[in-house]
Amino acid sequence: MTEHLEGHGGELALAALRAHGVREMFTLSGGHVFPLYDAAHKASFPLYDVRHEQSAVFAAEAVAKLQRRPGLAVLTAGPGVTNGVSGLTSAFFNASPVLVMGGRAPQFRWGSGSLQEMDHLPLVAPVTKHAETVFSADDIPRAVSAALTTALTPHRGPVFLDFPLEAVFSVGDAELPAVTAPAPIEPDPDEVARAAGLIAGASRPVIIAGSDVYAGDAVEALRAAAESLQVPVFTNGMGRGALPPTHPLAFAKARRVALKGADVVVVVGTPLDFRLSFGDFGDATVVHVVDAPSQRAAHVQPAAAPAGDLRLILGAFADHTGDRADHADWIAELRTAEDAAKARDGEEMAAETDPIRPARIYGELRKVLAPDAITIGDGGDFVSYAGKYLEPAQPGTWLDPGPYGCLGTGMGYAMGARVSHPDRQICVLMGDGAAGFSLMDVESLARQRLPVVIVVGNNGIWGLEKHPMRAMYGYDVAADLQPGLRYDKVVEALGGAGETVEKAADLGPALGRAFDAGVPYLVNVLTDPTDAYPRSSNLA
Repeated sequence: MTEHLEGHGGELALAALRAHGVREMFTLSGGHVFPLYDAAHKASFPLYDVRHEQSAVFAAEAVAKLQRRPGLAVLTAGPGVTNGVSGLTSAFFNASPVLVMGGRAPQFRWGSGSLQEMDHLPLVAPVTKHAETVFSADDIPRAVSAALTTALTPHRGPVFLDFPLEAVFSVGDAELPAVTAPAPIEPDPDEVARAAGLIAGASRPVIIAGSDVYAGDAVEALRAAAESLQVPVFTNGMGRGALPPTHPLAFAKARRVALKGADVVVVVGTPLDFRLSFGDFGDATVVHVVDAPSQRAAHVQPAAAPAGDLRLILGAFADHTGDRADHADWIAELRTAEDAAKARDGEEMAAETDPIRPARIYGELRKVLAPDAITIGDGGDFVSYAGKYLEPAQPGTWLDPGPYGCLGTGMGYAMGARVSHPDRQICVLMGDGAAGFSLMDVESLARQRLPVVIVVGNNGIWGLEKHPMRAMYGYDVAADLQPGLRYDKVVEALGGAGETVEKAADLGPALGRAFDAGVPYLVNVLTDPTDAYPRSSNLA
């Protein structure tokens, strides 16, 4: 039975949002969207505000990523929307089901020069699955429901709606559309069987599992497939933690050895992009498993490319009944390489150096992070070390910017993570360069009592640019920041707390204080500016 709705545009939108499981709104105040605030206020619907619109979109994306449901950002017209475009683009690259709702200048005066009058759709259409202007209050429930269904349909991604002033402020009535979950995409059984046969018959197969394995709720199916076929598993993005580090088929440190020696590489739920050598694994046969036909790589011709619901595909792999090669020697070879690399990492993470090497920070973090802690990477060089040294113990606990590589995600992701998991540790790993993009939103966290821990690797440079530029040209420009800058004092001024650490021995106690603080707390670690992450081996 459908529900009949009456109310102003904000109330009509909220009813459709709640029907689809949206449970909070992230925003930066603007008059064009007041009815949405009015509806939220009257319904006691949680509303979190930020100091820059990009943080609102990143917060919504964190909710979408972590909870596998729609996240919502509400942005005012003109600059409110344009400030959120980087967040929308990140969500597009990350396949995150985010709805951005924008205000819009009144249609009846369009072309007259109203405040913040611009057509947003040409800007956002290339980085959304759907973008629409809703001109009538009566049409708002239909538009919101359709947009959210589109966002959740594989391959998932962001959607955008904007509302002219008179539409969202007007009173309307409409039927609330029924909510139906997107039907799973059925894969081609012949393509699945071909892929399963290649994996089972390989002498040295490897699986690389990415974010869509988590987004598609296929973690258990991945484990079943790996265990049934006895294939070593590496992960990236939100695939990290899909197999716990103690699992006999879970590998992280031996990736270079694995990809050099593999005869079949199975990439599941992640694109064949720069993080994976664009799908070029030498003489190895490539199997690319994707959640929708649109995600098949156009620049590589895999031997098999099943497309559809990852649970169905991986479940079929687990149930494969054909001939199977023995992979025991291959797994043992990789385990030897893995153990040797872990031993080297252990030495690096315990290094007593002055200044502090980034590896030591992660050695100390590993001692204090709980298994279900949410770790957030916002940076370049410093966060590359995080990908190397931190091993998430559970799926759905790792957030990084993804293949778009947009800095400034940190505080928005932290807000969305804290809202999603009020009782867990939330730890943002931030380069000092990245701190310049979003650190002001510590004020938003402090004011709304959303405590998180922020660890800044402060080497006073843009590490990913300075070292390569010097290698290429013998000099560098536009690559220096203020050495020793007191980012902890910035956080204190914004209502949080923090401290600067210069000695490795002081890291552990500082992190202990940070996680016990109950407010946003920044540990500002002065690190060695000559310690550069080896980019050639970064496949995180």
